[in-house]
Amino acid sequence: MILTQFLSHSSGVKVDLTLPLTAEERIRVRRKITTESGQEIILNLPRGTVLRDRDLLATDDGQTVVQIAAKPELLLSVTATDSLTLLRAAYHLGNRHVSLEIGDNYLRLNPDPILKSMLEQLGLTAIEELAPFQPEPGAYVHHH
Repeated sequence: MILTQFLSHSSGVKVDLTLPLTAEERIRVRRKITTESGQEIILNLPRGTVLRDRDLLATDDGQTVVQIAAKPELLLSVTATDSLTLLRAAYHLGNRHVSLEIGDNYLRLNPDPILKSMLEQLGLTAIEELAPFQPEPGAYVHHH
């Protein structure tokens, strides 16, 4: 199966298969994937594309629709008692070019003991947890 098309998130689309991918896997959009059931899928999407949770892809003929799912992975979830402290943490992490998911009251990043220590020294709480990772794609990356 070769996936080449993006579909709109219309509620009338029948999904044939859900494909769970980590954040790292969702940026590699020109490759072969073997599912847990042994099915081979080829992603053939434009370079620079970043797949997001619930994106819909289809084969050239539109007969098969696959939904992307953000696969849970081990992450460092960071919270603060105030928004300024959280903003300072985002600044310091961005200055280190860390892939970062930014939520209303949290940050998520790949686990790193040095960064965890830095964040705790800044007064933040950093815990490891299993969750889907949706990092910011960056200013120069396009999403279909």
